[in-house]
Amino acid sequence: MLEVTGLHVAYGGIQAVRSITFHVKEGELVALIGANGAGKTSTLKAIARVIDAVGGDVHFCGEKISRLPPHDIIRKGIALVPEGRGVFPRLTVAENLAMGAFVRDDKAEIAADIEKMYAYFPRLKERETQLAGTLSGGEQQMLAIGRALMSRPKLLLLDEPSMGLAPIMVQKIFEVVRAVAAEGMTTLLIEQNAKLALEVSQRAYVMESGEVTLHGESAQLLNDPKVRAAYLGE
Repeated sequence: MLEVTGLHVAYGGIQAVRSITFHVKEGELVALIGANGAGKTSTLKAIARVIDAVGGDVHFCGEKISRLPPHDIIRKGIALVPEGRGVFPRLTVAENLAMGAFVRDDKAEIAADIEKMYAYFPRLKERETQLAGTLSGGEQQMLAIGRALMSRPKLLLLDEPSMGLAPIMVQKIFEVVRAVAAEGMTTLLIEQNAKLALEVSQRAYVMESGEVTLHGESAQLLNDPKVRAAYLGE
């Protein structure tokens, strides 16, 4: 479904991503793991066209999307849950969810999908008229994921969904990530908790200094001595 070939991202003279190549098949949950500054977030932003890549190609469902504007990327079926959540603080929970469906015009199904998001995240239902800026970090993360799902994406990009959250919130969010993946949602996950990322994904790529240095089945990487030493604290 997603083919990234020779992707190169730079900020001025700093090379953040160095000609990486990887793929995500339809229905897979694939993880990108690595230390801070490895280039993981830059990779997702380049796929979603939030930033411009300086080289390489991105193909999605057989179509080259490397030069499309961001609003066309979401219409193609790619939704990004950004690092830091990026909710609209002055809009209510319900309004944020509705904004996620701006590419759609099926009002009845949009309303049904909002209720589906509330089923995933009952806490959002309790706060549907509350301004998003007044929510806790965990609640904002729930809202950011729900908003992305409202576009009915073919590919969900998740950037550090557990960052800064209490363990109970992380558990709830990853219950939904697992549930959505089990329903067939293709997902590319960046996660600082490497153990958690490898436990929920089928395959994973390890990034170091902007390059992919290792890849394989997640279960195998969990037992790889290098991965365990570098990312699992062993």
